[in-house]
Order: sequence, then C-alpha cells, then structure tokens
Amino acid sequence: MVTYYDDRSVQVTSSAVTVDGDSYPLTEISEVWHHRGNLSWRVLAGRGALGAAMIVPLVFAVIGIAVGIWLDRSPTVTVAIIGTSVLIGLAAPPIADQLFEYFDRSYARGSRQREVWIRWRGHPVRLLQTRDALRFGQIYRAVQRAMEASEPARPPRRR
Repeated sequence: MVTYYDDRSVQVTSSAVTVDGDSYPLTEISEVWHHRGNLSWRVLAGRGALGAAMIVPLVFAVIGIAVGIWLDRSPTVTVAIIGTSVLIGLAAPPIADQLFEYFDRSYARGSRQREVWIRWRGHPVRLLQTRDALRFGQIYRAVQRAMEASEPARPPRRR
C-alpha cells in the first residue's frame, strides 16, 4: 500500500481516502474536483498592514534626515541624525526578516476558503474545507495521484 498523504485528519493511500475517520475506497470514487471560496478581506488587509510596517520606518528615516539637514545645518545634528539612521538600519534586517516570515506564512495559509470534493457512489461529497492553501494543494494532488494510479492500465491503441 502506497501512502500519498498523511496527517492527523486526512490519509490518502493507494486503496482509500480517509477524512476524520470516514473512509472512501478509491474504487468507489469516480471524480475529484475543487472549489475556491471568496477572498478574505481581513487577510488581505493584514498583508497590507505588514507591507506598511516594512515601508513606514524607511520613509520616516528619509524625512528625519531631510528635516534635520533643512532645519539645522550644524554638523553635530546632521551627524547625530545620520548615526541614528545607521543604528536603525542595523536593527532593521532582523525585524524585516520576522515580518517577511510572517508575510510568507500568510500566503501559505491562503486568503480564501478551499474545498476538495469527490463523486462517491454517484453523489458529491465534500472531503475537506480549509483556508490553508499549502495543505489543500498537497491533499488535492495526493487524491489525484492516488486515483490516477488506481485506474486500470489501458492497452495501447492500434492504428
């Protein structure tokens, strides 16, 4: 028996698809498809806020340097502003790394509801509903591969 996918609630093998304890033998599944729900504006707004969090400090640093130079032309103030900007710049990469990591995870989780459906014994059955885009893709592809592998080999066509 080949296992195509396995986690706490979903198992896809060469003989059946099991979701939350309900088992569907591959021989009884005639079709698999997916459905995408509407975009979640809350997730998109969160990504926008992350983008702003990454850009705003740079904008303030440029404005601070420009204002500092324009208001007071003394070398001491200019050096202090540039020195502070350099220190902030040195602290920015670790913070930006954390923000980018969070940004990447938001894409892996997805911004819409996704569903995997099968036709089992002639009736449509929703196997899975999730916002996790990565997990959805892995499960959907595993079911497709299992069904492809379970199809009987067709003899080559004669010409």
